[in-house]
Amino acid sequence: ASQDELKAAYRRLCMLYHPDKHRDPELKTQAERLFNLVHQAYEVLSDPQTRAIYDIYGRRGLEMEGWEVVERRRTAAEIREEFERLQREREERRLQQRTNPKGTISVGIDATDLFDRYDEEYEDVPGSSFPQIEINKMHISQSIEAPLTSTDTAILSGNLSTQNGNGGGSINLALRRVTSAKGWGELEFGAGDLHGPLFGLKIFRNLTPRCFITTNCALQFSSRGVRPGLTTVLARNLDKNTMGYLQWRWGIQSAMNTSIVRDTKTSHFTVAMQLGIPHSFMMVSYQHKFQDEDQTRVKGSLKVGFFGTIVEYGAERKISRHSVLGATVSVGVPQGVSLKIKLNRASQTYFFPVHLTDQLLPSAVFYATVGPLVIYFAMHRLVIKPYLRAQKERELEKQRESTASDILQKKQEAEAAVRLMQESVRRIIEAEEARMGLIVVNAWYGKFVNDNSRKNEKVKVIDVTVPLQCLVKDSKLILTEASKAGLPGFYDPCVGEEKSLKVLYQFRGVLHQVMSADNEALRIPKQ
Repeated sequence: ASQDELKAAYRRLCMLYHPDKHRDPELKTQAERLFNLVHQAYEVLSDPQTRAIYDIYGRRGLEMEGWEVVERRRTAAEIREEFERLQREREERRLQQRTNPKGTISVGIDATDLFDRYDEEYEDVPGSSFPQIEINKMHISQSIEAPLTSTDTAILSGNLSTQNGNGGGSINLALRRVTSAKGWGELEFGAGDLHGPLFGLKIFRNLTPRCFITTNCALQFSSRGVRPGLTTVLARNLDKNTMGYLQWRWGIQSAMNTSIVRDTKTSHFTVAMQLGIPHSFMMVSYQHKFQDEDQTRVKGSLKVGFFGTIVEYGAERKISRHSVLGATVSVGVPQGVSLKIKLNRASQTYFFPVHLTDQLLPSAVFYATVGPLVIYFAMHRLVIKPYLRAQKERELEKQRESTASDILQKKQEAEAAVRLMQESVRRIIEAEEARMGLIVVNAWYGKFVNDNSRKNEKVKVIDVTVPLQCLVKDSKLILTEASKAGLPGFYDPCVGEEKSLKVLYQFRGVLHQVMSADNEALRIPKQ
C-alpha cells in the first residue's frame, strides 16, 4: 500500500471509530478502543523504518528491545539486508550442529514357494501344505555428516550385507571441501572384511553455467592385488527441463553409458543406453506426476540387454507429511516376477524386494499387481485416514486452545466494530440504492461444507454483511490477496481450517453470488 492509500484508509476508519461520533456510553468505550488500535497501526505503517521492521518480523519485531540503537538513516532495504545477514549467520550455526543422517534398510524375501512349488514332490513331507517364505538377504547402510568449517564436511558411512548366510560390511570416511562456487573435492578412506582398504578421490566442477563434470578415482586393495577404477560423468543442460549425461567407467565392470533425463512438473522421462562388460542394455522409463494433494506418481519402464528383458510398472503416494509409500512389479526373462515395496520416511528408506517366481506366471503377475492395491486401499481407509484425521483434530484443538483468548478478543473487537458501522452502512446503502449500485444482501465468512464426503463436518461461518458493505466505495468492493480475518468487523471462526467468503450482492437491480478463497483477491461487481 502506498502512503496515499494508507492515509485514505486511516481517515475513513477514524471517521468510523471516532469516539465523538457516538453518544451511547457503551459504543463510545468500544469506539475509543478501536480508534486507538487504528492510530497505533497508522503510526507503525506511516514510518518507513517501523514499517520495514513490521514487514520482516511482524508484531514481535515492534516489541523487541534494542531497535532504538538502529540508525534512523537506515532505509527499509538496509534493514532487510541486515536481517538476511543475521539469518545466514544463524543458519551457519545450525549447519555446524547438524548431522544430516541418511539410512537404508533392505530386506529381501524369497516367496517362490507360493507359485513354483510342485505338490507331488511335497505330498509325503510333513508340514508341506504351508508354503515356506524366508528372508534370504539383508542390507543396512547409514551415513552422517559433520560440518567442520563453512567449507569442510566430514561424512561417516557404513554398511552391512548378508545373503544366504554369508555376509560382510565396510566403513568409510570421506572429507569434502568446497573449493569455490564452481566445485568441490572429496577424499575417501574405507575398510571392510570382504574387499580390504579403499582409497578414493572425487572431484566435481562446473565447466559452464549449463555443464558440469564429476570424476571419481579409486584404488581397491585385496588379496588379489590392487584394483584401480575410474568413473567420469559429463552432464549438460539441454534445455530448462532436460539433462544429458555421458558416463565412462574403467576398471571393475568397465562400461560407457549415455542418458537423457527430462523432468517437468507433470512427468519424468529417461532414456539410457550402455555398452559394457559384462552388461550392455537399453532402457526407457516414464513417470507421470499427478497434481493432487497426495503427490501420486505412476511409472513404467522397459529394459533390454544381454541379461534379458525386464518390464517394470508401479506407483507411489504420499501417506503422511514425511512418508511416501511405493510399490513396483518387475516382470523379466529370465528373472521371473518380483514385487518391490519401498517406504521413504524423512531421510530413511525401507526397501522390501519380494521374489515371487522364477517363471513368467500370469497368476504371480496378477497377485503382485492387485494384492498391494487392495491392501493399500484397505489400510488407507481403515487405518491411515482415521489416524491422520485424529492427528489433525488434535493439532487443531491444540491451536484453538493456544489462541482462544486472542480469538475471543478479536471476536469482541469485531462485534464492537459492526455495531459502530451501522450508521455508516445505512448511509452507504442509501447512496448505493439511489444510483442502482452495489448492495451486499448477505455475506458469510468461514468454513463451508459443500462436498457430500464431508457432510459430517460442522459448518462454521460468521455473518459479515455489514463489514463488507462498509468497505463498498463508488459501487465497488476490492479485497487484496490476504486473509480476510484481518478486515474490520471480521475474525477467524475456525482457526487452522480452510475458509472462504461467500457474498450475495445486488448490482444494477440484479442478484449475483460469488465465492472466494480466504487468501484470494476479490473485486466485485465482476466485469
